[in-house]
Amino acid sequence: MEKKNALESDPIGDYIAGIGERTRGLRAERGMSRRDLSGHSGISERYLAQLESGHANISVTLLWQIAEALSVEFQELLPSSDAPAIQLKPLLNFFERLSLEQQKAAYSLLRKKFIDAPGPPRGVALLGLRGGGKSTLGNLLAQELNLPFVHLGDLIEELAGMKTAELFSLGGQKAYRRLEYQAVKQVIERDDPVVLETGGSLVSEQRTYNDVLGSFYTVWVKASPEEHMNRVVAQGDLRPMQDSNEAMSDLRRILAERQGYYSAANYVLDTSARTVQDCLRELVRQCRGYRQAKQSE
Repeated sequence: MEKKNALESDPIGDYIAGIGERTRGLRAERGMSRRDLSGHSGISERYLAQLESGHANISVTLLWQIAEALSVEFQELLPSSDAPAIQLKPLLNFFERLSLEQQKAAYSLLRKKFIDAPGPPRGVALLGLRGGGKSTLGNLLAQELNLPFVHLGDLIEELAGMKTAELFSLGGQKAYRRLEYQAVKQVIERDDPVVLETGGSLVSEQRTYNDVLGSFYTVWVKASPEEHMNRVVAQGDLRPMQDSNEAMSDLRRILAERQGYYSAANYVLDTSARTVQDCLRELVRQCRGYRQAKQSE
C-alpha cells in the first residue's frame, strides 16, 4: 500500500481525532475518569483511550453508548461544523479589539440583558472544584451574612433518597443531572436567600447553570491544581493518589475544560496560598457589598 506523504491532508483522520477530543473534553467537563465512563457505557477503557487519542475504529453504536453515559446528545461528540464559527466571527473580532476592561463591561451588559433574571437575588452561589474551599468558606460566609447554608449535593441526595455514589451507579449522569436541576429550582423557589455550594460539574449543564447565573451572585472559588489535589487528600480522600500522575493530568484537563464556564461568575476568589480568614474577609466584603447594592435598588 502506498504510504501517504507527511504533508498530505487526512480529513478522515482529523475527524476521528476531533471526536476523540470532544469525548475527552466532555468527560473532563463532567469530572468523569476514563474508568467511570467505561463503567457507565459498558465500553472498555482500552477502546476509550484509543478513541480519545484519535486511533479508534469508530463505531456509531459505541459512540451512542458513550453519549448516553455522558448524558449528552449524540451530535455533541462530533466536531463542530464551520457554520457557528462563521456566525460568531464578527462578534469575536469585535471583542478582540476591545481592552480587557471594555470586554468586562460589554460582557456585563450582555449578561444583564440576556441572562440575569429580574427580581430579588436568591443569595450567593459558590462554584468551583472540590478542594477550592467552597464548603469551609460557604459555611463561614452564611454565618457572616446571617443566611442559611445549602449544600446542593445534600439536597440532591435527599431528592434521590440515596447517596450520590449509588445514584450514579444506578442512574448514571442522566439521573443525577435531572435531580441536580430539580434541586437548583427548589433552592431558587425558597422564600429566603441562601449561600449555596454547588457541585464542581454543575457548570457543564447549560440549563442548570443559566438558572444559577440568573438567580444568584456567583463566586468562582479558585485554587491551583496542586492545592486542589493536596486539600482533597488532606480531607482523607486518598483515591486521587492511587495513580497520582493520571489524577493530576485529569485535574488539569478538568480545570482547562471548565475555565470558560467558571469565568462567567460574577467574582473570582483565588484561595491559593492564603489563609481561610484572609479569603473570608475578601468574600464577605464582596458579597455584603453586592447584597446592600441589590437591597437599595
